[in-house]
Amino acid sequence: MTTIVKAASAAQFLSLIPKMLGYLPTQSLVLVPFSGKRSIGAMRFDLPSDADAEDIARVAATFIGMVCRLPEADAVAAIAYTDEYFAGRGLPHADLFDALEDRADACGLRMNDALSVAADGWGSHFDPACPAGGRPLAELAAEPRGAEDLTVTDGDQASGAELPRVDLAEKERTARAVASLDAAARLLCGQGEPFADDHARIDPQALAAACVLDDLPTLFEEALDWDAESLAPFDAAALAWCLMRPALRDIALVQWCRGMNAGDEAFDAQLRWEAGEEYPAHLAMQMWGEGERPDPDRLLAALTLLRRIAAAVPRDARAGVLATCGWLAWALGRSTHAERYAVLACEIEPEHGLSEIVRSFVHAGHLPDWAFRRV
Repeated sequence: MTTIVKAASAAQFLSLIPKMLGYLPTQSLVLVPFSGKRSIGAMRFDLPSDADAEDIARVAATFIGMVCRLPEADAVAAIAYTDEYFAGRGLPHADLFDALEDRADACGLRMNDALSVAADGWGSHFDPACPAGGRPLAELAAEPRGAEDLTVTDGDQASGAELPRVDLAEKERTARAVASLDAAARLLCGQGEPFADDHARIDPQALAAACVLDDLPTLFEEALDWDAESLAPFDAAALAWCLMRPALRDIALVQWCRGMNAGDEAFDAQLRWEAGEEYPAHLAMQMWGEGERPDPDRLLAALTLLRRIAAAVPRDARAGVLATCGWLAWALGRSTHAERYAVLACEIEPEHGLSEIVRSFVHAGHLPDWAFRRV
């Protein structure tokens, strides 16, 4: 259900921004597109730092270009959240607002307002009566009626990207499961003796887990219903084993986006591609953020599960899981979180393929096409 809240002033409008985002942004530019008098979401970007005039024009063009991808948008408001000060010097980031206004005008967008929320006050670029020291931040506490039902989490845009805490006992159980599953898979695939010790035996649970890998779409689908808080070690090991392998990881991502039938299709397409056929474009485009909008509940379930697995598995089995977390976070519109996971993966495995792709998406400000389509 859509909640409609009417702001009667710029201060009330600013009080709504954290409610729209779900957190209080820091060092951020927030753009709020409008269709007529109604806002149609909010976009957060990192504030450009120490940029010269040419860079400001470039980033302004990129930011406004995002708004232009919303076909119903005819106006935009810009808000800078900064740790800079008015301190009698006037509105922080005025040069950025000038560049945004110029670019918006060139694109046929009306600029509704340009506001700064600084360390010592707030003000509007369009308010000639704004004091040089800004207006009191206390004014932003006066939220409009109806906003009290909208929640804001603690922290800023980076909060929540931390991996969950996993105790040492769970990590040890999962590490043993990862090693045993790898040994079982190598034995079943005929890749030599799994152990140097002739008297060592494969854990029966590992053999059972390896057999589950014969039906990957079923594994990936059932995983969405697993309880991340009470995850069986061999379940965690099975998914980590798959996500270390790009071909299997891509099948999982397509399926988590589009359902089990798509997983079956992606599995078959992968086999055909390995035999020399072309990979279907409609499956590949999903990875680039194009095509049908994924079910966000499925993506969030997968992300919640994989964050737990990333925290539990040994470091050398973690990069693929982290990279997949990065892609899922990006697909959900959480670019700050996406980059964090991708960076962690690259710290383990430099130049990790999917992680580098996710980082390039974030640095270029590239968002999934479905982010610009209203539900």
